[in-house]
Parts: sequence; structure tokens; C-alpha cells
Amino acid sequence: MGHKGTETRERILDASEKLIESGGYFNAGLNQVIAASGAPRGSLYFHFPEGKDQIVGESLRRAGATIGGVLEGMADSGGSAEEFVEAVIVYLGDRLEESGWARGCPVATVALEMAAVNDDLQRACSDVYTAWTAALASRLDGRLDADDLAVTLLALIEGGLVLAKAHRSREPLERVKRQVATLLR
Repeated sequence: MGHKGTETRERILDASEKLIESGGYFNAGLNQVIAASGAPRGSLYFHFPEGKDQIVGESLRRAGATIGGVLEGMADSGGSAEEFVEAVIVYLGDRLEESGWARGCPVATVALEMAAVNDDLQRACSDVYTAWTAALASRLDGRLDADDLAVTLLALIEGGLVLAKAHRSREPLERVKRQVATLLR
């Protein structure tokens, strides 16, 4: 695939990610992706012959890898486990607020909408959450309960993002940060 083809494919995925994150699976119809990306309809089918579910699955994995990379970078920066988790919450809160409360978690809405009815998208959501849980667990300083605690922390963060989005306020995330401090002592 040439430079132009790669660029078109990336524009389609960029548009899909934004549509999915701000409105879920049903907000990312093919017509919406075409309009948001500026890509010709034929390019959409050329790059994604399996259609919408392929675009959504790749978008989820791509967005998950982007945030996963941020988590790994934060994990490598040193500091305590508590400081790391608080930095993750601040990063995600900043991202949410800067988007006008539209972009919380790139996976949550699709997981809620599609995991029970679409095996491919369920696997994509599960893969992303598994990677994020592993990134959290890696910073829990050798605790025996690191895996369980990482799932708990991810659930708190995800729930905090949903509540922050619903309230258009960072207060739920601030409350989550306080509980994280308690859990990690």
C-alpha cells in the first residue's frame, strides 16, 4: 500500500475512533465515517473489506494501544503505584474535559453496546481491557493481589469516567483518586 493509501486508511481509523468514543458503535455508521474522514466510499471498502465491524474493531484496538502506550510510559517514569494511578486518572480526566466531555474511554460504550451480541467486538474490547489491566498490575510493586487490584482500579477509573461524563464534572474522578490512595496504602 502506498503513502496515499496508508494516509487514507489512517484518516478512516481516526474518524472512526472519534465517532465511536463520542457516541459508541451506532454513532460510527459507514456514512458518518466517510463524512468525517473525507475518504471516498470505495476506499472504505478497499481498506476494510469486512465492513463496519472491521473498522470498529481496528479502531478499538488502535485507541486502546494509544492509551496503553501512555500507561506504559507513565509506569516507566518511576514514582509510587499511587502516584502512577493518580497520574492515569488525571490524564484521562484532562482528555475527557478537553474534549467537552465527549471522549472518555474509547472502549466502554462499545463494550456496553456490543459485547453481548458481537464476538469479534467483544474480543477487541476484552483485549484492550486485558492490556490495560496488565499495565496497571505491572506498577503495583509486587503485591500478591496485583491482578485483582488492577481489575478493581480499572473498574474504579472506568466508572469514574462514566460518572464524570454524565455529570460533566471531574468530581467523580477526584473521589476515585481518594479511594485509590486508600486502596494502595
